[in-house]
Amino acid sequence: MTATDSVNHVQAVNQLQFSTAGSFFVPHAPTRLLDTRAGTGAAKAKVGAYTPVRLKIAGSAKVPAGVAAVVLNVTVTNTTAAGHVSVYPSGRERPESSNLNYDAGQTVPNQVIVPVGKDGYIELYNGGWKAVDLIADVTGYFDRAAADGYTSLNPVRFVDTREGLGTARGQVAGQGTFDVQITGRSGIPAGATAVALNVTVTDPKQAGHLTVFPSGQTAPSTSNLNFTPGQTVANSVIVPVGTDGRVNVRNGAWAGTDVIIDVVGYYGAGSKAAFTSTTPGIWKGAPWRLMDSRRLPAGSWPCLAGGYYPMNMDSMNRGDLPIEAYVLNLTVAGTTGAGHLSVAPDPYSMDAYRNGRPTPPPRPTTSALNWTAGKDVSNLVQAKPGPHEIVDLWNQSTREVHYVVDWFGEYDAY
Repeated sequence: MTATDSVNHVQAVNQLQFSTAGSFFVPHAPTRLLDTRAGTGAAKAKVGAYTPVRLKIAGSAKVPAGVAAVVLNVTVTNTTAAGHVSVYPSGRERPESSNLNYDAGQTVPNQVIVPVGKDGYIELYNGGWKAVDLIADVTGYFDRAAADGYTSLNPVRFVDTREGLGTARGQVAGQGTFDVQITGRSGIPAGATAVALNVTVTDPKQAGHLTVFPSGQTAPSTSNLNFTPGQTVANSVIVPVGTDGRVNVRNGAWAGTDVIIDVVGYYGAGSKAAFTSTTPGIWKGAPWRLMDSRRLPAGSWPCLAGGYYPMNMDSMNRGDLPIEAYVLNLTVAGTTGAGHLSVAPDPYSMDAYRNGRPTPPPRPTTSALNWTAGKDVSNLVQAKPGPHEIVDLWNQSTREVHYVVDWFGEYDAY
């Protein structure tokens, strides 16, 4: 600040250093931190019913001390009953929210962005009444000393093997790998260090898993999503970009599958939005249940078949800060048929909806998660809001469904 006395022609200058609340992203080569089947990161034993397991983050692999949050792909396997998994910082009360849901016999992954406790640990809670095995792979972390911010995109489809978009047409062969050009497309600049994707497998011929990793590297022993024959399943992925601007996708099954990839944003030194997971004031911090359409005060209010729900995020905006994207965990419940969910920014304001429903925005052609009848399915979404802080949740099916939305943080464009 400079103060000038225009009469006496005297100036005084004062400087104050300050830091914003957010943290920036550091890519990390996909690395397994937890596998209770093998005794990696915890005891070699299933995680008991209604029991948490502690996982050291700070100081593990190449994650330094003092990190604000970590990006993990969490997988539950060897399940014998239904339940859910919640991931949260050590030292905090276990939240009401969940990160993934599972049924007996299922292997279910989901990406998680979770704050790290002051002691450098997080906790993974098995919310089922039978023991399960848990796996966690790190792909990045958020650090106040880092430099890579986030830039969100309107979701755009980069790969669809069914149509030959972005790669050869036809299923990816068993044990096969293909690469995807990331930089130089849809405004993603050269030098982007990581990319945020939604990856979907459809029509797999055998059970298996998919691994996404930077080009120029050997495929790691980690996985990003697991599938069974004929299943359509999606998972959010944040993956470092190779020096040539590409990422690789490997089909770990012994038979073919189709793969779909939608890009929702990227990280790099030229991006300015910082991640924060805590909100002062009336909100108690992340994670926090933002909406559950099964439990509205006036009763159940599902999203109609083929319809969309405009979700007003303005209440989550702290002091009218510019928000680049919201980090949400979305769950679809009460499903009676197959379908998929799309997430997109809404061009209208809430006043436009209050004064009479406007013409619906264009229907998105991308997807955020897929479901079948009778299954509750979750996925992490980094949702870009519209100019009036509204995010649309599109029910792309012929049956009504319920939405559960948990808020895990945001990218503030300081």
